[in-house]
Amino acid sequence: MERKVIHTHHVLAVKDLQIEAAYYIDKLGFERDFTAPGWEFLSFGDFKVMLGECTDALLARDTGDHSYFAHALVENVDEIYEEFKSRGAKFLFTPKNQPWNIREFGVITPDGHRIVFGQLIKN
Repeated sequence: MERKVIHTHHVLAVKDLQIEAAYYIDKLGFERDFTAPGWEFLSFGDFKVMLGECTDALLARDTGDHSYFAHALVENVDEIYEEFKSRGAKFLFTPKNQPWNIREFGVITPDGHRIVFGQLIKN
């Protein structure tokens, strides 16, 4: 049987939906796909997130390394980094070539969710 994933949604609990959604939209350039009470459905191309407001949830930053939730491969990592930088995003680290042949950088959201964006390095 061949398995084919069409796309994925990352479901994240956030303390303040308005603050988190604004960060994804204003700082990371995500688009709002849909809103429902207590939910924001956002996308950055085929990278989809569903933010659910959970005011009593543990902040992602309090989970340490477990706050990493996604690694997104892109085609133009340096341009995306520059875009995020111009929008005022908060970075974990700036673009660098990794030993696993991916050039990548990391961002962090107000609640502390961490995302890495990378591009395959062509040999």
